[in-house]
Amino acid sequence: MDRPKQLDSSLVPTVIKYMSKVNTWAYKRTGGRIGGTWRVGAGLRKPVPTLLLEHTGRKSGKQFTIPLLFLRDDTDIVIVASQGGLPKNPQWYYNLVAAPDTTVQIGKDRIPVRARLADDAERDRLWPKLLDLYADFDNYQSWTERRIPIFVLEPRTA
Repeated sequence: MDRPKQLDSSLVPTVIKYMSKVNTWAYKRTGGRIGGTWRVGAGLRKPVPTLLLEHTGRKSGKQFTIPLLFLRDDTDIVIVASQGGLPKNPQWYYNLVAAPDTTVQIGKDRIPVRARLADDAERDRLWPKLLDLYADFDNYQSWTERRIPIFVLEPRTA
């Protein structure tokens, strides 16, 4: 499937950035009651849980927080660096690789985690579960040349 041409607009990253800021603001203030569920695309038919991921800029050292869809896999939390099928990985991908110890917020709960990229076998096992969670991940993969990375967030003691 070809990526929709409108995704190549220079406005897309800006729109994503500001939508993320609004979602993060609402999520933090309501403990996830607002912004805790993704209801866009395939999420209209089947809403998807959302968490807040904190990450540290690898160059700036600044703290950032972004909303992401997530899947529970036993005690682990799984997130996808899809960026809507854009050609490049999102900035948070590089930040997590550089500084994998971080925190996520799910609802009102803050959970310390260590991020690691899923290996090929894990990715093969998790990808069908992620498609069941949010079918649009399949479209995103078809729209990009890169193999969309999957992170496994393992709970850690603070």
